[in-house]
Amino acid sequence: MHLALSCQSKIANCAQVNYNSGMLVLASSSPRRQQLLRNASIAFTVRPAGVAEVPRPGEGPFDYPRRLARDKARAVRAHAAAADLVLGADTIVVVDQQILEKPVDAADAARMLRLLSGRTHQVTTGVCLIGDSFEDVRAETTAVTFAPLTEEEIAMYVAHGEPMDRAGAYAIQGITSRWACRLDGCYFNVVGLPVPLVYRMLREHGVPVSGG
Repeated sequence: MHLALSCQSKIANCAQVNYNSGMLVLASSSPRRQQLLRNASIAFTVRPAGVAEVPRPGEGPFDYPRRLARDKARAVRAHAAAADLVLGADTIVVVDQQILEKPVDAADAARMLRLLSGRTHQVTTGVCLIGDSFEDVRAETTAVTFAPLTEEEIAMYVAHGEPMDRAGAYAIQGITSRWACRLDGCYFNVVGLPVPLVYRMLREHGVPVSGG
């Protein structure tokens, strides 16, 4: 089977790649993950998984995103063509073993930012790649240190709206770049997808990538 793989038609300027194994399907509606794949010339199509993002009792901060990435990939894989590859991912922020996901409201976003202020936290993304004959689940963790934030800075940032719909209530590629004073590990992981890890996984499973 030989298919031309491309991003969704509404996404302009996306490089095309020919995959003998079918389409690469991203099981996520995240615009940040889509942009990271496009930037790396890894072509894909999008089918959101619609999986509930709730930790199970006793589930640790390392296991949780790996399990969610697997659940998302499996949910989409169940309705995909046999030749398709499905990529699932989930990103969480962890401080003091406490999982910080997307804030439910402005007050929750401010609470999370106070927890992160002047401290080092971890960002972990679980990644799952499923093909016709394999299921590969991995994770990447990056340590991020914030400078101290004042209450005025927190209020300004929350009012801006950027913290909403983002794990840990911040976007390192946005206004948070003012305060993210140290990063140990993969920057792209903090944005939402560890692209070098995804690339390695694709290559290890024999998936050709444009330019690679």
